[in-house]
Amino acid sequence: MVTLKIDDKQVQVPEDTSILKAAEKAGIWIPTLCYSELFEPYGVCRLCVVEAVRGKRSRVVTSCNYPVREGINVLTNSPKIQWIRKTILELMLARWPNVKVVKDLARDVGVEKPRFVSLQRDEAEDACILCGKCVSVCREVVQANVLGFAYRGIKREIALPFGVQSEACIVCGACAHVCPTGHIKMVVEDYKGKKPEFTLGPKTAIYVPTLQAVPRVPVIDADSCIHFKTGGCEYCAKVCEPNAINFGMKDEVEEIEVGQILVATGFDIFDASAMAQYGYGTLDNVYSSLEFEMMLNSTGPTNGQVLTKDGREPRSVAIVHCIGSRDTNHHSYCSRVCCMYALKYAHLVHDRTKASIYQFYIDMRAFGKGYEEFYVRILDKGVKVIRGKVAEVVEAPPAQKDEGSLVVRCEDTLAGKLLEIPVDMVVLCNAIEARRDSDAVRRLFSISKSPDGFFLERHPKLDPTSTMTDGVYIAGCAQGPKDIPDVVAQASSAAARMLSFISKGEVEIDPVRAFVQEEYCSGCKICNSLCPYTAIEFLAEKKVSHVNEALCKGCGTCVAACPSSAMTGHGFTDAQILAELDGIMV
Repeated sequence: MVTLKIDDKQVQVPEDTSILKAAEKAGIWIPTLCYSELFEPYGVCRLCVVEAVRGKRSRVVTSCNYPVREGINVLTNSPKIQWIRKTILELMLARWPNVKVVKDLARDVGVEKPRFVSLQRDEAEDACILCGKCVSVCREVVQANVLGFAYRGIKREIALPFGVQSEACIVCGACAHVCPTGHIKMVVEDYKGKKPEFTLGPKTAIYVPTLQAVPRVPVIDADSCIHFKTGGCEYCAKVCEPNAINFGMKDEVEEIEVGQILVATGFDIFDASAMAQYGYGTLDNVYSSLEFEMMLNSTGPTNGQVLTKDGREPRSVAIVHCIGSRDTNHHSYCSRVCCMYALKYAHLVHDRTKASIYQFYIDMRAFGKGYEEFYVRILDKGVKVIRGKVAEVVEAPPAQKDEGSLVVRCEDTLAGKLLEIPVDMVVLCNAIEARRDSDAVRRLFSISKSPDGFFLERHPKLDPTSTMTDGVYIAGCAQGPKDIPDVVAQASSAAARMLSFISKGEVEIDPVRAFVQEEYCSGCKICNSLCPYTAIEFLAEKKVSHVNEALCKGCGTCVAACPSSAMTGHGFTDAQILAELDGIMV
């Protein structure tokens, strides 16, 4: 540790600490425009100069990169330092008179008006003040080396190599992040229907997937991370106290022997852009159910406020049921959960805004315990519930802009009328559909799928958790659309079934099984590829096939296909069948 005095205040800091950081620890303010903890300081702005006094010798040094020394006395606001800072800020104020950060610093040191006239005066409020932060962060942190200084003296400027756009730029935004004046901006291409920031996924390359994630630890999006593009940055690893970040880790495939498997792969939601009549992806303020759920989350990007794209509270909200469900063009089944979460949305919007709320439904399916009572409660709150399928959502004509930016066209089948209702926001209740990789999972575990794409259970009423493959169970929306109570009940049932087998220690299997007469097997492997349960393996050392009796279901596919009659079934050998025939004939 090093002991020094800063403005007669004794401070003790670790060796190699800069005077600026030591002063910060002591609660002493030193102005600076070019300093950042992201990269090595180099004192270009000269505003952080201080007097370092040792004995009778005094030196003026830049505090951001000058390390502390034992026994020195630092003066941060002596008359000499005040004169230097005022002169620097007068020169800056003369050149960039309208930049807020320059004006604020000048006012703090007592400069209201410069004595000088600059030949390169720039009156823009976001003018570049040549602090070099963007150059340093691009070179030292991002390591893309795209930005640099051009020319010298008063004509110095920040420039790209040869003044042209470089492919080395990865558009990471680090330069815009550190720019103190806002001169560098990230311009996002906007178009009608484009979702605001909170619907576009994580704002940083390292994030926690959801607040309910298990385990709740951050993950790195390699496609967005600067390190995986340039090899630079690694700032998250530098600030991580447990040293838990390892950029060298790679995906690994591990083989684990297990006796039973529970398949709970979840679901995808229907992409509403496939139904162009609802304007998803082409009109502003048309949201999917999950996007609206994110908006309503109190820890989300809008802090739970219901806001339109331009940040206003909506005057009216339309909630449209069955987007992709109960539709022969997409999914003919009911997604079960949509009616109730749509009513939940109406409840939350009613509590948080003064908006008029419209529900458009085909049939209200409030099937669970307490659900019908909740439906009645929503009706009592004045939510307008319209029975009829929405035909389309369009942009409101100029005459209706005062009532809403969108128009919902539908038929009220109970009143027998066609309606056009102006609203500011539309929430689409997307269908629940099987995961896109369900075919690969089905082949991996030798299980079947029902026509709707979800995994098929052994029996829909008597055995809804097991499959036709012993030891493989399904739960949740992998088996079909269901709400949380049903998911919990099915998962608990599957877990209990698995534990019951474990507790037995032994498992009884059906005696009808295939087996290989090795002396006749030619090793052609036809049976291996035909077995629907992947119960047959090829023994390379013996050059014959072998049946895993725990997996075999005795379907007879391999027996019928074996060209050398080496494959047969227990209890159904040729000798046994002929003996049975002899017994019948006698």
